[in-house]
Amino acid sequence: MTPEVPTVSQQPVQVWRPNAPADATPATVVHRQLDTGLLHDAGTPLTVHLTGLGCDRLDTAVNRAGDGVALIEVTASAAATVRAEWRIPCVGATAYWTPDTNASRWLPPSWVAPRTVSLALGAPVASLVGADDRALCTAAAGETSAPVRVGAGVVEESGEFAFTVEQDLTADGPPLRLRLDLSGRHFAATLRAVTDWWAEGLKHPGIAPAARMPAYSTWYSLHQNVDAAVVERQAELAAAVGCESIIVDDGWQTTDRARGYGHCGDWEPNPAAFPDLAAHVAEVHRLGVAYLLWYAVPFIGRHNEAWDRFKGMILREEPHLDAAVLDPRHPDVRAYLIEKISRAVEEWGMDGLKLDFIDRFAAADPPPAPAGADRTDVHEGVRRLLADLGTRLRRTRPDVIVEHRQPYVSPGLWPNATMIRATDCPLSPAENRQRTVDCRLTAGPLAVHADMITWHPAETPESVAVHLVNALFSVPQISVDLDAQSPGQLAALRFWLGVFRRYADVLQLGDLEPARPELGYPLVRAGDHRTMVVARYAPLPVALPDRRAAGGPQTVLVANADGDPVVLLTAARPEQALARVQDCRGEILSETVLDLVAGANAVTVPTGGLLTLTREH
Repeated sequence: MTPEVPTVSQQPVQVWRPNAPADATPATVVHRQLDTGLLHDAGTPLTVHLTGLGCDRLDTAVNRAGDGVALIEVTASAAATVRAEWRIPCVGATAYWTPDTNASRWLPPSWVAPRTVSLALGAPVASLVGADDRALCTAAAGETSAPVRVGAGVVEESGEFAFTVEQDLTADGPPLRLRLDLSGRHFAATLRAVTDWWAEGLKHPGIAPAARMPAYSTWYSLHQNVDAAVVERQAELAAAVGCESIIVDDGWQTTDRARGYGHCGDWEPNPAAFPDLAAHVAEVHRLGVAYLLWYAVPFIGRHNEAWDRFKGMILREEPHLDAAVLDPRHPDVRAYLIEKISRAVEEWGMDGLKLDFIDRFAAADPPPAPAGADRTDVHEGVRRLLADLGTRLRRTRPDVIVEHRQPYVSPGLWPNATMIRATDCPLSPAENRQRTVDCRLTAGPLAVHADMITWHPAETPESVAVHLVNALFSVPQISVDLDAQSPGQLAALRFWLGVFRRYADVLQLGDLEPARPELGYPLVRAGDHRTMVVARYAPLPVALPDRRAAGGPQTVLVANADGDPVVLLTAARPEQALARVQDCRGEILSETVLDLVAGANAVTVPTGGLLTLTREH
């Protein structure tokens, strides 16, 4: 255990809480300073400053978890708000990484408001990244359910970068737990270590094989215009190009096509479109395709029979959506949702569910727990709802597939999901790349899916391939009318879905190493001891692993999603390799033995094409 250094004595003083009522009594505040035993790049010790508001003592423990890594626990003598702050020299910093893709990778100023993460919104982790993609400091909190406030930014006066983590502790609840990593490794390696830490003691029910195979989604291709015949036709065509599941989105439960949520909540199939839903699901299964059904879990619409029953059990109304968000602290709300949603698996034979809008439960200022609630906190209601739903579903289908979506990526939800999808970014391949990579870095055991991949009918096969390559390190969801595709578009789709399928293990489970987060990951690689896959999204050289020196992989694939066809391969030493070049449709353009020299080697790979190197033994 690393010694503590209390530079500020724990003599409590009286202070006024922010926003406290005029007649409130002052709270106590205590400060202390903690030596972590770590050294930052400047060679000086890293000290964590602790503040406890509402208690008269903070007890701490520090343990090492490897070179440059410390685990910290802070407990309070009473219910209190505990804040931890530390600073490192902001030298060579290039990006500030968080799981929130919407956030710029810039270095924010320290006065920017912290982000609040909770079970239904985000994850408590961040990394300051420097040159060569090294993590200058990666920090994570152990609380993955209750709200945690995470702040960071440049201190203008000193040129330092400050991190803050703030958590409300109860007298008998868990402590504030922090993991600080100053090991200087690649930032992706430090984030993998964080997910391993979060996973300690967690049991996951497993991932159905179909959840890691390409899927078809009806959302962008059909929106709400779904019926049994249309879905069965797209399922048939999707199976032919390599998809193993179909996700039927909004529209199955209503005749309304206005794109609102006023018809969510009863969750009865539209009888005109799906007169016999169970028989329809059986037909899709006959085609060899798994079936997932969409639910907007929190919403109760004004045009549902359930509105009158539950309009007094809501967190807030959403007038622009013609709906309200249900309050999961009510046992009646949870029981109703579980009963309705479970029917998809128990009665209609679905293989899984797309559970949408869970993040809408995470209201910034939820109302106090109302009469009839059996949970005080919203996050506890959400956790109970999803845990009980998962238990119910697995009684019927132990390998049930459950999709969650950014931004509800908390590891506290891992036991109740099997896959996590990048949030909506239609026709934005670069955004899809960044979102899927961000999800991969902290997804733990879950399969990561791209946002639905769609394109204009006039798109070239090369551009279709670029869309797919941008999602290469995730599971693609295709969402175009497959009946309307040209032969070239279908050829590109079949070829790249074949690559996804053939190399699924290395693409999804291999060690992921994305480059340059501040530039949106222009080069991404994933590998195991046999195979390395590199995707190039900008005219950057591709470094080949030194196979002789480090036991590198025998097969190296280079996918070119950039408009420049000249790919520079940099080799550490001379070697020979069999090189096969394919275009975006999978047609073989050349197959030859390359004599690679130490240094740069130019190979022509067309946009949307694939280079496969088989290296000599």
